[in-house]
Amino acid sequence: MGEERLDMIVVRAFDPSKDGVGVEEVERRCEVGPSGKLSLFTDLLGDPICRVRNSPAFLMLVAEMGEEIVGMIRGCIKTVTCGRRISRNVRNNYAISYNVMDNNDLSKPVPVYTKVAYILGLRISPSHRRMGLGLKLVCQMEDWFRQNGAEYSYMATESDNHASVKLFTDKCGYSKFRTPSILVNPVFAHRVTMSSRITIIKLTPPDAELLYRRRFDTTEFFPRDIDSVLKNKLNVGTFLAVPRDSLKFGLWAGSDYFLSNPPESWSVLSVWNCKDVFRLEVRGASRVKRTFARTTRIIDKAFPFLRLPSVPAVFRPFGLYFMYGLGGEGPRAAKMMKTLCGHVHNLAREGGCGVVATEVAGREPLKSGIPHWKMLSCSEDMWCIKRLGEDYSEGSVGDWTKSSPGLSIFVDPREF
Repeated sequence: MGEERLDMIVVRAFDPSKDGVGVEEVERRCEVGPSGKLSLFTDLLGDPICRVRNSPAFLMLVAEMGEEIVGMIRGCIKTVTCGRRISRNVRNNYAISYNVMDNNDLSKPVPVYTKVAYILGLRISPSHRRMGLGLKLVCQMEDWFRQNGAEYSYMATESDNHASVKLFTDKCGYSKFRTPSILVNPVFAHRVTMSSRITIIKLTPPDAELLYRRRFDTTEFFPRDIDSVLKNKLNVGTFLAVPRDSLKFGLWAGSDYFLSNPPESWSVLSVWNCKDVFRLEVRGASRVKRTFARTTRIIDKAFPFLRLPSVPAVFRPFGLYFMYGLGGEGPRAAKMMKTLCGHVHNLAREGGCGVVATEVAGREPLKSGIPHWKMLSCSEDMWCIKRLGEDYSEGSVGDWTKSSPGLSIFVDPREF
């Protein structure tokens, strides 16, 4: 019976002129949380493809039975770092392109890139589950990935979302790959105090691009088009933390000079404005919890000098700022990262956000410097990956799906 019904379902590209209402209805049905428990709901602000439209290539498919939309899936494609190799030719294209020809280039690790696809937003109407529709949507999306040259496909889900993990690992041929952590910190009514011994510099997009390519382009999942990310209108900015006494005459001389004469410790991160893409809302909270949260905000707002932690207004639609590209060097890098996170908190407060979030590798060295509330955070996300073809872009990496995880990972804000 299920196979007969599946044959009646047509999978096609999303048509924004007629599919908007049907897609929103499926999203609403899929976000019915368990009775008596807190659930997180997402408002896409009337734009069903908002979470992929900033990627270099993207597609949304819908499953239609008769005139009813019963499922959907989104996917995007980009080129990212999947490993590194040692450059033995000082006159390689990378060195020439970014003017980094120095004595260290003979042994400088350079990135190995691959074309990777990302699946997100798979939704199946409750009335059409357990009939193979999810598998059908994934397979058709993978066909588009292959047609556009993607070598790998990956997806992310909560580690305790057993149905999703089972679908991808048991039926779609994916392997469990990485387990990063999602860290969420509330935005309080009071401002976070900045350390007087640390200077925070807002980098221009060209300076930020140079810094990232010179220091972090061998980080796993680093996007080759990082310049497009940094120049996007949703990018709030890139911020660098350095010791106050490290700046000559208190002036910033640019990333090129900074990288040739770096201080002992420094940290960097970029900020993405998710508030203008989607809004979140926590539902299912009791009246007691709502009252407690409201009381903490009232007290925090009335007595900001006490700097008391307050529960943000998450029981109505709220926005967030996402921190990405986190990195740094030196023994005080984690402390400087904490200062940067405080700066982002203050920006998010001014921008009307409820929380600040980031996603980092489980063994990220700077993790200890990222403030977060455990009750709001996901200690382990699950990324699963699949190799789509037999060939590899560069043989120095081999099969990426079998590689060991590095200390850090670059989470693309366009896909969060």
